[in-house]
Amino acid sequence: MVTESGFVQPVIPKFDGHFDHWCILMENFLHSKEYWSLVEDGIPAEVEGVQLTEAQRKVIDDAKLKDMKTKNYLFQAIDRSILETILNKDTTKSIWDSLK
Repeated sequence: MVTESGFVQPVIPKFDGHFDHWCILMENFLHSKEYWSLVEDGIPAEVEGVQLTEAQRKVIDDAKLKDMKTKNYLFQAIDRSILETILNKDTTKSIWDSLK
């Protein structure tokens, strides 16, 4: 797909059951969107009983929003039959680890 500026939008790689091949394509795609850290590290954890600063709260909130966007990419890449087996996963990291 070409936008008005002539930039070609990257296509989300479809998962065809061959994880190793798809993993390389999807990792590159998520790096290009600056979302790969969510796959590797997940969302920063909130420590119970610890008061967060405004900056720390913003980092966590931003990570949660990016995680939702990344999950959307994964949901678009995964066939329905496979998706149904991982719907109980609530983060990008847990979905990715389940696919492995």
